[in-house]
Amino acid sequence: MNSTLSTLVNHQVRLASRPVGMVKAENWAFTEEPVAEPAPGTVLVKTLQLSLDPAMRGWLNDGKSYIPPVGIGEVMRAGGIGRVIASKDPAFATGDVVSGLLGVQEYCQSAAGLPGSRSLQKIDLRLGTPAQWLNVFGMPGMTAYFGLKDVGLPKAGQTLVVSGAAGAVGQTVGQLARIWGMRVVGIAGGQAKCDWVVKELGFDACIDYKGGSVREGLKAHCPKGVDIYFDNVGGEILDHVLAKLAPKARIVICGAISQYNNLTAVQGPKNYMSLLVNRARMEGFVIFDYTDRFPQAIAELAGYIRDGRLKSKEDIVEGGVAVFPQTLNKLFAGENFGKLVLRVAADD
Repeated sequence: MNSTLSTLVNHQVRLASRPVGMVKAENWAFTEEPVAEPAPGTVLVKTLQLSLDPAMRGWLNDGKSYIPPVGIGEVMRAGGIGRVIASKDPAFATGDVVSGLLGVQEYCQSAAGLPGSRSLQKIDLRLGTPAQWLNVFGMPGMTAYFGLKDVGLPKAGQTLVVSGAAGAVGQTVGQLARIWGMRVVGIAGGQAKCDWVVKELGFDACIDYKGGSVREGLKAHCPKGVDIYFDNVGGEILDHVLAKLAPKARIVICGAISQYNNLTAVQGPKNYMSLLVNRARMEGFVIFDYTDRFPQAIAELAGYIRDGRLKSKEDIVEGGVAVFPQTLNKLFAGENFGKLVLRVAADD
């Protein structure tokens, strides 16, 4: 065994119990184990940064979904960026930077070329930083791109409303809609976030759901109705937008962060008859259905980054895996400003 590897210890965060409501400290277990030499056909990756996403809350529930739940005792699932420090797979060399489901741990042994979520992908840091590869070039950017392009069907001159406008997905949805000729209204929590998406990202307007009335804001900023609503939050805000739909509107169901920690049943839409009246469509999607088209999206988004039409804001938290539990909960308190990223190690 490599003498350097033999001195390494892998600190991990595992699911100890399934949370009810908000995730609590007792739902997690901190473990450590020696770092092993990679097995034939695998690589050993040092985790640099991890993506923290609202979808993680759903992965903790023991129920049928688009992906199996994290098992009790398993390392918490998380997408991340890492550097290969040992390889027994000819597809990867020591020093390669990769993205994949590395888990909330300091080191990950992964097999390349496997179908689905365990596969690793080399990334090009000339296109963007590791944090940007977890944001605009990562799952949030892909979610924004395909959710808007394929499900929302954007048309120049129409009005788009996006909730969670200052978050990872929302910031890219709004900017892409502007690039593709739409009028864009964001919904975000707090004046600072609203000012940022208007002044920095070029949204036409932003409604502060914490400081004002969403219903009145939609009335003021969407006088002709909402043609596309990209929904990241669900709940009452979805109902307010349903009441303001334009004919032939499209509602893209991406997430419902307002409902993820409910102690009661998920609050469904009360104003759904607006879909009938306006001949509108509401459709959900799962980004894993688009993986074969990611290179196309990344190439287009990289062009927008290069020419300055697209910006990528990340909220990077220091502290490594030890601070994962409290950092994850920042998402559900609306405390993150931009894509939430946990730095696990420096890239040295």
